Amino acid sequence: MTYINNESCTPQLLAPAGSKESLIAAVESGADAVYLGVRSLNARRGAANFSHDELADVVAYAHEHGVKVFLTLNTDVATREVGQAARALEVARLAKVDAILFTDPLFLALRPFYPEVAFHFSTQAAIENSAGAQAAKELGINRVVLARELSRDEISAVIKTGVETEIFTQGALCFCISGRCLLSSWGGGRSGNRGTCTSPCRAAWTHNDNASPQRML
Repeated sequence: MTYINNESCTPQLLAPAGSKESLIAAVESGADAVYLGVRSLNARRGAANFSHDELADVVAYAHEHGVKVFLTLNTDVATREVGQAARALEVARLAKVDAILFTDPLFLALRPFYPEVAFHFSTQAAIENSAGAQAAKELGINRVVLARELSRDEISAVIKTGVETEIFTQGALCFCISGRCLLSSWGGGRSGNRGTCTSPCRAAWTHNDNASPQRML
């Protein structure tokens, strides 16, 4: 994954860190930043992730090596989880996380209480055109991570708005619509928008004229 710094147009490498081992590997391999999750409210709940108590040490280690840390809180948030979301932001602030990757508009309401932390729209927010990027800029969002299905021309149009822009160049490039896919919920009983995607778009499917499509397991 890379992001484009709109001031220098210099690509920088942002790597996933779903565990302590992958965090160390990313730092030692020269990543400019890492993104990681705590054990709830992030779209990769199947990863090892980190506890609230571990986060400060993780961030300190990365910062000692000149690497930024972005915390993923990029699932849809239920009403019962609002307090949990606010607590995660406070833990992120105390740990000196560099940015929050979020999807749910709830975080727009909470953002004024955490001025030390940058807020980035996750790819799950489905920012897929220049108008959406401009709206994010006007809301005071520091960066948008674009929907993964955009063309080069569409990405260029977003960059021209002046909002800092991040794009996926490798990784979980599902071909469903970023942040709006319900196929996992319908077919697998678990929601990608809640961090438990069954990855139906990476499986082989069959179809015949007399039946509905069938997933090959």
